[in-house]
Amino acid sequence: QVQLIESGGGLVQAGGSLKLSCAASGRISGYNMGWFRQAPGKEREFVAGIRWSGGSTRYADSVKGRFTISRDNAKNTVWLQMNSLKPEDTAVYYCAADRVILSSDIKTTSRTYDYWGQGIQVTVSS
Repeated sequence: QVQLIESGGGLVQAGGSLKLSCAASGRISGYNMGWFRQAPGKEREFVAGIRWSGGSTRYADSVKGRFTISRDNAKNTVWLQMNSLKPEDTAVYYCAADRVILSSDIKTTSRTYDYWGQGIQVTVSS
């Protein structure tokens, strides 16, 4: 079992940057990792994902060119660098782990992920 703990959230002005971290209690080398977010009154949505090897990434159209996902399997940590933040990026951000069994494709649907962090608030003021 993998426990995930997010950190690095907070309040930032529009145009600013934040870097979220996701620290895992166990090895994540066998997992694709993803970041999701959920704004009040909205469904949880995919933000970014990274393959178990770190060799491939995938982003939601709304964050392409602004957010970067990365990982270090030796440190069992995943990051989400968020630049040029907009008020519409305001949400609770969740780190998630998808165990790679049959396919190493990066999934964008939340139900396919096996483990989740507790979430961390990101608020972007205008």
